[in-house]
Amino acid sequence: MNTEVVGTSGVRIALRVEGAQNSRPIVFVHGWAQSSRAWAAQLADPALTERFRLVAMDLRGHGASDVPAAGYDDPRQWADDLAAVLAFAGPDAIVVGWSYGGLVITDYLRVHGTARLAGIVLVGAITEIGRGREGGKTGSVMRAALPAALSDDPEVAVPALVEFSRAQANASVPGTFAQALLGMTLAVPPAVRAALFKRDVESSEVLAGIDKPVLVVHGTADRVVDPSAAEYSAGKIPGAVLRWFVDAGHLPFVEDAGEFNSALRRFSGETAE
Repeated sequence: MNTEVVGTSGVRIALRVEGAQNSRPIVFVHGWAQSSRAWAAQLADPALTERFRLVAMDLRGHGASDVPAAGYDDPRQWADDLAAVLAFAGPDAIVVGWSYGGLVITDYLRVHGTARLAGIVLVGAITEIGRGREGGKTGSVMRAALPAALSDDPEVAVPALVEFSRAQANASVPGTFAQALLGMTLAVPPAVRAALFKRDVESSEVLAGIDKPVLVVHGTADRVVDPSAAEYSAGKIPGAVLRWFVDAGHLPFVEDAGEFNSALRRFSGETAE
């Protein structure tokens, strides 16, 4: 089912919803220049949909959500957008953030705390951004794509984005999905792609204050977000469990969807006990 909620400043936030309405919600937050379609393997998994209510959002400026002209540098905007999605999803949600989605979750925690959450899953995620921020360290693929991928000149941006999409999807990612990743990226306006990098966020105190179960998932071969970012987050968050997907890249939830979905199902079930 496709639906929407209204985020901060009246921005429409598009949602994809699967599963039973009265079940424990799992809310998915995608990464930079992507959309809720990235979570296709999770939204279509009967073992998840039969037990949980799955809600995948399109961040502002992405997918089918509104594209406001400004506000992408304001943590409160991201926090309140996610708060609106969580209010729709229901209480005691598990929130799953991939890549830049981890930073959006950190924005939410900074403003709203953990009260509505039952647990957090960080997947190939950053929790900080800015020069020298350990929780936002990028890998060689991301560094190679910048700044060309942010250009409004298609002759500059498109080749960089093609290579970025190709390089972040290793051999275990179906070619059709790799092409879908590129399509999702190209659908995000250049100004939005660039605005998401115009932030400087330090999150050590926010991470240290998390009092809910946290699972940190990262591919050992991730060249978009450096694995050290996962070690940083797991080291700061009390009681966090760090789960490595050996030889996986930036898309462990696609590269080994079965194992990822199993881990997510176990984690989400355990937090309900």
